[in-house]
Amino acid sequence: MSAAERRKAVLAALCARRHDTYENLAQEFSVSTRTIQRDVEELMCSYPLKTVRGRYGGGVEVEEGFYLTRKTLTLKETELLRRLCAQLEKEDRKTIDGILSRFAPW
Repeated sequence: MSAAERRKAVLAALCARRHDTYENLAQEFSVSTRTIQRDVEELMCSYPLKTVRGRYGGGVEVEEGFYLTRKTLTLKETELLRRLCAQLEKEDRKTIDGILSRFAPW
């Protein structure tokens, strides 16, 4: 497995589990803990991951609201919906706010 393939698999595993330790990921992918840490550092440049300190070496988790397979609105679409939302009545505004909270970029 190449480094790029491993990183893609690590990201998929994290998105499914939402969090994991470096040690567990290293064992699963048969690499060192440091290799997983480097992979996570690389992934953090493009995805909303954050590291977590812990008693047993820490780990990584996916930011709330981000899912690999979920489609998101573009920044332009998000801005348009926010402008339109200001002009809506209470119940419609709640609906648009719900859409933005689920599909707007993190």
